[in-house]
Amino acid sequence: MASQKPANATQRLHSVDPIWAATRAEAEAAIMAEPALGGFIFATILSHERLEASVCHRLAQRLNHSDVDAGLIGRLFQDVLAAHPEIGEAMRADLAAVFDRDPACHRYMEPLLYFKGFHALTTHRFAHELWHAGRRDFAYYLQSQSSRIFAVDIHPAVKIGKGILIDHGTGIVIGETAVIGDNVSILQEVTLGGNGKESGDRHPKIGDNVLLAAGAKVLGNISVGNCSRVAAGSVVLKEVPANTTVAGVPAKVVGPAGCPEPARSMDQGLAPGDCGCQDKT
Repeated sequence: MASQKPANATQRLHSVDPIWAATRAEAEAAIMAEPALGGFIFATILSHERLEASVCHRLAQRLNHSDVDAGLIGRLFQDVLAAHPEIGEAMRADLAAVFDRDPACHRYMEPLLYFKGFHALTTHRFAHELWHAGRRDFAYYLQSQSSRIFAVDIHPAVKIGKGILIDHGTGIVIGETAVIGDNVSILQEVTLGGNGKESGDRHPKIGDNVLLAAGAKVLGNISVGNCSRVAAGSVVLKEVPANTTVAGVPAKVVGPAGCPEPARSMDQGLAPGDCGCQDKT
C-alpha cells in the first residue's frame, strides 16, 4: 500500500526540513510575544521559503558596509550556494550543534538571528568556497569584515567540517593551513596557530568530536586526535592522542577524554568518568 503524503505544505515542510520548520514556528511565536521585533523577524525568517535564503539575508545585513553593500553580498552568497548546495547541509548541522550543546540556546532561531559564532562560521564557509574558486580578494574581504564585526578571525583557506559549535566566538584565531573535523566545539579565545615564521603546512589538524575549551592554544602542524579534550588555558605544542584530555602549559595528557563525544558533552572538568553526551530536552 502506498504511503500517505503530507496533507499540506506545513506538514511537507516538517517532514523535509524539520529545522527550518521549527525555526519558522519559533519566529511566529516570537512575533506574537515581541511585536516590536515583528518587522525584523519577518524580514529575516518568515519572508523566506528556505533556511539558506534566511541565513544569507541575515549575514548580508550584518556584513553590510558602504564599501560592499548587503544586496551585493546577498547575491554573492546565493551564487555560491547554487554552486555548493552542501553549504546548506552544513548550516543545518551547525544550527543543530548549537541547539544541542549550548545551554543558553533554547530555539533554532537564536543562532540564526543573534549568535556571532554561527554567523562567523557561516561567513567563513562562503569565503572558503570563494578562496578555492580563485576569488581570493573577496574571500579576504569577508574574512576582514567577519573579524571586525564578530571578533572571529578564520583564514579563508581553513577546511572546517560540519556540526561545529563556535561558542561566544570572541578572540578566536584560526590560521591558514588548519583543518577542523566534524562535530567540534570551539570556545572563546581559542587559537589554532603557527609556531614561528615557517611557511607551508604549519597549523594544527583537529580531529572529529574534539572539545577546545576557552583560551586553549594549539600551535604548529600537530594533530589533536579524535574525541579528545584540550582544557581551558592550555598551550598545546605536541600531538594529542585520541580519546584523551590534555591540560597545562605546556599541555600534557592528564587522563582519558571521559566520554565518547567530548564536543557534545561540553564538560571541561578534569575528573575522569562519563561526562554524559545527552540530547537537550
